[in-house]
Amino acid sequence: MFKTPQEFADAAKALIPSVNVNKNGYEIRTQVLEMAKDHVWLDYHSQYGAAQFAMEKQGDEIVTSVTLPEIPGTEHVLEAAEKFYDFVNQTKK
Repeated sequence: MFKTPQEFADAAKALIPSVNVNKNGYEIRTQVLEMAKDHVWLDYHSQYGAAQFAMEKQGDEIVTSVTLPEIPGTEHVLEAAEKFYDFVNQTKK
């Protein structure tokens, strides 16, 4: 099966899970920011899917109105990230 001990070691190495080093603060904050961005845009797209369209007749004209959600900006993402980060940092009582 294995001709040398090195071949066995190489095959065993593929089966052993790798150990990841803890992330530093910048990596954690970047990951929280990415999660917040994804959450905000997912929320926007779900609201966009539920946009309201209305048509009504006013005299001889048909008036159409469309109500769409506000497009999230940087402020929305940063607010969501702050909420996520505060949740992670809260101490157990």
